[in-house]
Formats: sequence, C-alpha cells, structure tokens
Amino acid sequence: MDNLNLDQHISGQFNADLEELKTQLLEMGGVVQQQISDAVDAIEQADSELAEKVMVIEDDVDNREVSLDENCTTVLARRQPAASDLRMVLAVSKATRDLERMGDEAQKIAKMAIALNEEGQAPHGYVELRHIGDIVEKMVNSTLDAFARFDVDTAVKVARDDKAVDREYKSAMRELVTYMMEDPRSIGRVMNIIWALRSLERIGDHARNIAEHIVYLVKGLDVRHTSVKEMERQVKDA
Repeated sequence: MDNLNLDQHISGQFNADLEELKTQLLEMGGVVQQQISDAVDAIEQADSELAEKVMVIEDDVDNREVSLDENCTTVLARRQPAASDLRMVLAVSKATRDLERMGDEAQKIAKMAIALNEEGQAPHGYVELRHIGDIVEKMVNSTLDAFARFDVDTAVKVARDDKAVDREYKSAMRELVTYMMEDPRSIGRVMNIIWALRSLERIGDHARNIAEHIVYLVKGLDVRHTSVKEMERQVKDA
C-alpha cells in the first residue's frame, strides 16, 4: 500500500486490516473472473455440467460479499479511518458489490447455457458471444490488476474498453434481431444468446464501476457519470 501513500498508523494492525480487505477483494475477484470464463465456455461447448458449476459457485461469491461487508463495517467502527484510509475501505465495499453483481450475471449466462442444451443450440450468435466475452474477461482481469497496483492508467483504459463493449453489443443486437426476423423459428434459441450477451454487457459496466472506484481511491476524484474523455482529463489534472 505504500505506493498509494496511505496514512501512517500508530497501529500496525490497522495496516494489516486494510491489507486484508484488499486481499479478500482480489480473491473474490479471482473467483468471479473464473465464473465468467466458465459461463461463456459452457455456452460455447454446450456443457451443462460446467454451467451447473458456475451456478454453485455463486453461493461462494455471495458468502464472500457478506464477509467482506462485515469486515469493512468492522474496520470503519473500530478504526474510524480518514482520508485515503477511508477511501480504501469505501472502495473495497463498493467494488465488492460490483463483483457480486458480476457473479449474478455469470449465473444468468450459465442458465442460458442450460436452456440452449435443452432447447437446441442457436443457429447464430456464438461468434459475437466469444468476441464480447473475450473483451469483458480482459476488462475484469485488468480491473483487478489495477486495484492490486493502484494503477489509475489501467483503470481509465478499462473505462475506454467498456465503450468498445457497448458498441460491439449494439452491433451484435442488430445482427441477431435481423436474423430472427428472417427466420422466426429461431427466435427462442437466439434469445438465449441475446440474454447472455446482455449479461456480458452488464459485466462490462460493473468492471467500469470498479475502475471508477480505483480513480476515487487513488486520486480522490468522483468520476461517476462522466465521459471517458472527461475522466481522462480529470485524472491528468489531479
């Protein structure tokens, strides 16, 4: 944490408490990252067993969220942190919620994988799913890396990548809607792909949220609801 210049504490235990919060967050992020990867693979490989694994892991993600929330509350109550220390606790708390919601979206993708196996594979949309899935998985990985290193530049890049995901998602939607209009018999199965793509787009949104938390943590800037260009400007001027 030295590279963030967090407040120096009389209590070494306080430093240990903050470091533990960070460690637990990154561990939770690793679980969610694998959950997302497995969910996309489950659709591509028509693997219901892998999809079921993703859904079971969601219980672990939920438990980690509850545990981290409790630990953040304990640190706030016992240490009454200020300045960068307080931002650290708040950033972990907010990022934890976003990770849990990513897990929820991964679970939804897994449900779509099972539905496709039961109803028959969709005739279109798998290329788009893999393409957007790859971008989103890299975003999540970069976000966790940025949090681990308090790297604002990487956090800003994640925000830029989210805009790319939005563009790819809209393009995929246009193609899939056109396909369903041409072949109405495919609507039910293609809709499962559409819902999976929608979940990936939301995971990208949550990755951007965490990137914004990192900017707040390191720079003390609230960049929510700002454009990427404005975020870059504020970070540069800070």
